[in-house]
Amino acid sequence: MFSNDQNIETIAQLVESVKHYASLQGENVKLEVVEKTVRVLTVVAMTAILSLILMLILIYLSFAAAFALTPLVGSVGAFLIIAGIYLVILLLFLIFRKRWIERPLVHFLASILLSN
Repeated sequence: MFSNDQNIETIAQLVESVKHYASLQGENVKLEVVEKTVRVLTVVAMTAILSLILMLILIYLSFAAAFALTPLVGSVGAFLIIAGIYLVILLLFLIFRKRWIERPLVHFLASILLSN
C-alpha cells in the first residue's frame, strides 16, 4: 500500500478515536469507583444508624427484664443475670466471629466491589 493523504487521514482518525475511547474508559472507571464508594458508605451509615437504634432498644429491654426479675432474685441478682446473658452473647460472638461477621462482610464487600 502506498502512503497517501487518505491513509494518513484515516490513521489520524483512528488515533483520535482510540484517544477518545481511552478517555471514556477512564471516566467510566471513575464513575464506577464513585458508585461503589457511595454504596459502601450508604451501607455503613445505615448499619450504624440501625445498630444505634437496636442498642437503645436493647438497653430498655434489659432494664425491663432486670426489673421484672427483681422480685424473684433481688435487684443485684437480676442485673447480674442480665450481665451474664450479655457475657455469654459476647463469648459466642468471639467464638463464631469468622462465621457470623467476617465471612458475610467479605462476601458483601466482594459482591459490591466486584460487580459490573
